[in-house]
Amino acid sequence: MTIMIAAAAENNALGKNNELVWHLPNDFKRFKSLTTGHHIIMGRKTFESFPKPLPNRTHIVISRQKNYNPDGCIVVKDIKEALAICPENQDNYIIGGGEIYALGLPYTDKIELTRVHHSFEADAFFPELNESEWELIQSEFNPKDEKHLFEYTYQTYINKTKTP
Repeated sequence: MTIMIAAAAENNALGKNNELVWHLPNDFKRFKSLTTGHHIIMGRKTFESFPKPLPNRTHIVISRQKNYNPDGCIVVKDIKEALAICPENQDNYIIGGGEIYALGLPYTDKIELTRVHHSFEADAFFPELNESEWELIQSEFNPKDEKHLFEYTYQTYINKTKTP
């Protein structure tokens, strides 16, 4: 199954200058829990925003740069090639950024979205979801607290066009 995982603000903002514009420790834990042991697909800029490859995951990086070959990664030229490398019998995650989310949306079976209840100035955005194609099947609200400056909701969507 191809799963998109993202955290996006009310205005679909993902980040600015290749960084997140919020800090939600529980969302980082959830991301780690869901993606550990799986293939993760990302764009070059998203990969370069990490201090090092994320442990216990197979990194597939999409890049148009020739000779781009960071240690610990499989580099491909497009989303189709990235998905072809992923095992069919396990969950594979598209983790960003904005351009990769837009390219990957037609191939995605499920979306794990953390909706941050605030709007931010950004230069990368999550794509708009068409309600005729996506169904919200689970929602879990989380209030702000001493470690989380913003309210947020974990939302799970399934692609209605791909469901049997």
